[in-house]
Amino acid sequence: MAVAPHLHLPSTDRVLSSRTGWTRAHWEATADRMLDALTPYATPGFAQYRLPGRGSWSGVVSDGLEGFARSFLLAAFRIAGAGGAVDPALTERYAAGLAAGTDPASGEAWPRLTDCSQQMVEAASVAVALHETRPWIWDRLDAKVQERVVDWFSGFVGGRTWDNNWRLFQVVSEQFLASVGAPYSASDIEEGLDRIEDWYVGDGWYTDGDGRNFDYYIGWAMHLYPLLWARIAGPGGDGGRAAAYRQRLSRFLEDYPHFFGADGAPVHQGRSLTYRFAALTPVWMGALADCTPLAPGLTRRLASGTLRHFVERGVPDERGLLTLGWYDTFLPSTQPYSGPASPYWASKGFLGLLLPPDHEVWTARELPLPVEESDTYTALPTPGWLLHGTRHDGIVRLVNHGSDHNPPAPDLPALETGADPDRGAGEDDPHYAKLAYSTATAPESAPHALARDVDNHLALLAPDGTPSRRRRIHPLRCEDRVAASWSAARLPGDEHPYRIETTSVLHGPWEIRVHRVEAPEGAMVREGGHAVAHAQSPFASSGPDWALARTPDGLSSALVALYGWDGGADGAAVARDVESNAYGPHSAVPYLRSAPRAGGRSVHVSLVVLSRDSIHPEALRTAVRVRVDGDAVVLTFLDGRTVEA
Repeated sequence: MAVAPHLHLPSTDRVLSSRTGWTRAHWEATADRMLDALTPYATPGFAQYRLPGRGSWSGVVSDGLEGFARSFLLAAFRIAGAGGAVDPALTERYAAGLAAGTDPASGEAWPRLTDCSQQMVEAASVAVALHETRPWIWDRLDAKVQERVVDWFSGFVGGRTWDNNWRLFQVVSEQFLASVGAPYSASDIEEGLDRIEDWYVGDGWYTDGDGRNFDYYIGWAMHLYPLLWARIAGPGGDGGRAAAYRQRLSRFLEDYPHFFGADGAPVHQGRSLTYRFAALTPVWMGALADCTPLAPGLTRRLASGTLRHFVERGVPDERGLLTLGWYDTFLPSTQPYSGPASPYWASKGFLGLLLPPDHEVWTARELPLPVEESDTYTALPTPGWLLHGTRHDGIVRLVNHGSDHNPPAPDLPALETGADPDRGAGEDDPHYAKLAYSTATAPESAPHALARDVDNHLALLAPDGTPSRRRRIHPLRCEDRVAASWSAARLPGDEHPYRIETTSVLHGPWEIRVHRVEAPEGAMVREGGHAVAHAQSPFASSGPDWALARTPDGLSSALVALYGWDGGADGAAVARDVESNAYGPHSAVPYLRSAPRAGGRSVHVSLVVLSRDSIHPEALRTAVRVRVDGDAVVLTFLDGRTVEA
């Protein structure tokens, strides 16, 4: 795939970077293009960047501040990484923006910092950028401008933030105040850092606030800001906390390369995916804080591979802008609070520019990703995930039995307690609720597709076709190549929660799902595989107990019935949709459907395939023998491996 010509990138270096061809010069050129492209959208004093696209719920002025603050991060990494040797216009623009943004008479002043306001998010970016560019921007600001900047930041002191990663915005911003001798609250900083201790759950993982909130925020927020705070606090100013933060990040990074496909794509899971290559943040921070377990050549290969992945697919676009979406504009992959400049949190993915050009991360030869060396299986019990990658096609798949982005579950040992297992849970989110995700697919997430909720979901279907939802996920097991969880299913007009328990077993490129389903009389059971999407309509085919969808470039998704599916001639098919998937306008999902149930409990076993190989579903039916004896389900594979689910 060719790199977008409008970026004017240097020639590739296949000696230093045998996998990607990219060097530090490619990163600098990409950053410069992104920064230059913003200038036509600046307000006269450069305090705001008002970009085209859907506005957020915070309003146009807040969106304009967001454009300044998030791009200031990118500018700061570029300026500081070059030791100030950049086009002087770059530093001048952001210095001017600071002056105008904090001047109430400028006509483009930033909103004051108030409790839980969007300005708090953006202030943290400004604080980090000011710290990193101190010799070139802060130290050269007029004293009156410095006073106004301090006055603006003072809105944090004693203020209230949302009780999640937002606590860290207050921490870094008030530490910046302390670093310039301005009034601040030491208790605000201490309480914020103490609070994240409640969310550290082990093995390098935090949850973003209370509940099971696992996604890329763990890397680009929960690991990032504590170590940025330590940089601002300086040697000896961290009270010993930074050692723990470095240790946790090191442990997190041991597994993190397994989230990336051979083509550089990160697994498509979680919220705020429009930040795209911000997923690289913890990789760079590990090198910057000297706590990474990754070899320098692996760090750069992972980072350059991911940035190049997006550049090859039109990110930034022909204007040099980041749009609200994944590759192209795709609003269902955003949140209501996302404005046109929100994607510029992707600036965090350029953190590595703070490493000097002679750092070994930039000078070592690239090393292969785990998925480029062998098939991989990685169990992550803390978030309840299994990762499995296949070397021959470079795809990484994530099997989800633990992250649901809901408040903590009530203490319920079983449904039989009579309590509601979904009490307090919100609506299911397709970026959390699915059984599986991957580096090659995205969930169907447009509103019209959510109503059907087919892909990577086991649902009870009411007689009118309404599917049950997977809201709160209750993990049961995650080890080796097996993970399991249960959730409660409801149907319209029926307040009874029906228990659905699913066990996933990995074998080669396959996932075998064993479902134990409780259902009312008349309900049907339906399961979908991965949604594949492309610019052209995927091929679809189905037969007795199997269904397959394949894109024109050879990515195939198949679902094969192994046990308990009795849908007859209508029991397997492919659901098509348009404008519902971040990977392309035409999408297709293979699915299985049972006949109406008599009520009670049943067992359903299916084989899920996502591959760039040729797939023969009829042959796959013989690849796994299934024996069901009461509650015991035994799977026997062709190589003799036996697993009891």
